[in-house]
Amino acid sequence: MTPVSFTGLPIDRHSSFLRGAAKAPAAIRAALHSPHSHLAASNGLDLVDLLRDLGDAPIRDDAVDFHRIVEAARVAFEAGPAVFLGGDHMVTYPILQGWSEAARAPPQVVHIDAHPDLYADFEGDPLSHASPFARILEKTLCAGLTQLGIRTLNAHLREQAGRYGVRVFSPADHGAALSLLPSGPTYISIDLDGLDPAYAPGVSHHEPGGLTTREVLDVIWKTPGPVIGGDIVELNPDRDINGMTATLAAKLMKELAARISADAASLP
Repeated sequence: MTPVSFTGLPIDRHSSFLRGAAKAPAAIRAALHSPHSHLAASNGLDLVDLLRDLGDAPIRDDAVDFHRIVEAARVAFEAGPAVFLGGDHMVTYPILQGWSEAARAPPQVVHIDAHPDLYADFEGDPLSHASPFARILEKTLCAGLTQLGIRTLNAHLREQAGRYGVRVFSPADHGAALSLLPSGPTYISIDLDGLDPAYAPGVSHHEPGGLTTREVLDVIWKTPGPVIGGDIVELNPDRDINGMTATLAAKLMKELAARISADAASLP
């Protein structure tokens, strides 16, 4: 199987409500290596020798952090398939910019979230965690965007989705969404508030009525693929309960890495 790297992106500078997501990479690593856990994924793949921790990008909470994330992503992707641990959802934009700078063609993006993150400009911050997919689509950094778990659409966001041809599915339409996932090289971005707060209480934006853990795992394993990378974002350890959401994030990271590794091994 192919090794998969992961990089922490401890940034929450562009969070619109509560900060705290910068503490997430450390919390996910702690859950990943906790004595209560192990490194085997649900497909039976043991990741002990396949997961490569590249540490954290050198975030300094300043305006240059965007470019630091781009560079960290470029380096990671040039070495092979990669997963990234946010941080707030702003990070998906520079990650995909880094993918582009690694001379890769724009992938399909499958995005799990309560929110579409398509605001043209949220509260005067074009890098807001409410806006990454507007920037990604403006710059044609993806070949298409499919969103699942969305339950906060307003008029502006509907207009943005229509403008860019985004396929948006609510939790009520999850079955249909699974049957319409895109094929071809795909990047999966998982915002933990896409899950119902019952499964992921440790997020800044609680939005009841979300996906279950099993439904998110189905997205990871039923996306036609190949899956070439992904991120897990918006864990806020300050709001977590007994490390429940950090453990969920570690689980999703293992599953995502196992899927990426299996797909990479089958590529020509």
